[in-house]
Amino acid sequence: MVNTSELKREVAKITWWHRIDLGHGVVTPGVDDTPEKLKTLGFPDDLSGMTVLDIGDWDGFFSFEAERRGAKRVLAIDSCYRDGESWQTNSGFDLAHRVLDSKVEHREMDVLDVSPEKIGQFDFVLFLGVLYHMRHPLLALEKVFSVTGKQLILETHADMLLHNRPAMAFYPEKELENDPTNWCGPNAAAVEAMLKSVGFRKVEVVSGKSLLFRLGRAVKWRIQHGKPFMDTVQRDRLVFHAWR
Repeated sequence: MVNTSELKREVAKITWWHRIDLGHGVVTPGVDDTPEKLKTLGFPDDLSGMTVLDIGDWDGFFSFEAERRGAKRVLAIDSCYRDGESWQTNSGFDLAHRVLDSKVEHREMDVLDVSPEKIGQFDFVLFLGVLYHMRHPLLALEKVFSVTGKQLILETHADMLLHNRPAMAFYPEKELENDPTNWCGPNAAAVEAMLKSVGFRKVEVVSGKSLLFRLGRAVKWRIQHGKPFMDTVQRDRLVFHAWR
């Protein structure tokens, strides 16, 4: 029997990134509107009998969602939040895992360390919000390909979207959101080319805003927040599906 008052107190002690419905009327107050992001991913409704790898799981929303949709095994891995600073702890995942009575496996591991020898291959791989944090994005995608048995869903920040040829912005310091862990902003053509170069035979862009939408957003953000107009026009979040 869950004590709702105690659960709310435990939730309040944690700084959350994901918004996870823990049941009992309790939803974690994540910075990221994760349920809305889920709608953009083209996430299969039924994962029955499939194995799923969630690379960069954070609080575990997508790992738990894959389990809820019937996956027979889910492995969640991350490495960026084990230093105990700010929200960068494993406490959110641990609490959600316990309350949801989840069987999701968890391992501390960097994407550059994954390999079939270490963790096997998975039918379905999630690589969400990680690519642009990579100093070596192509190498990261080579590692991701090696453990993808069937399909990959990749979501990332993108930049230079006015360029049709493969191109990538480089952020050597804090140029993107004042965050030193943001390293690159590939455009859609670059992501597709990188995915194919590492071995994926088919790649599709399944979610992204139109140029007209980005123009309107750029005007709004320039007026309201003083954001540079061209930066806003060229940037978006994109979702790709890739098949081995």
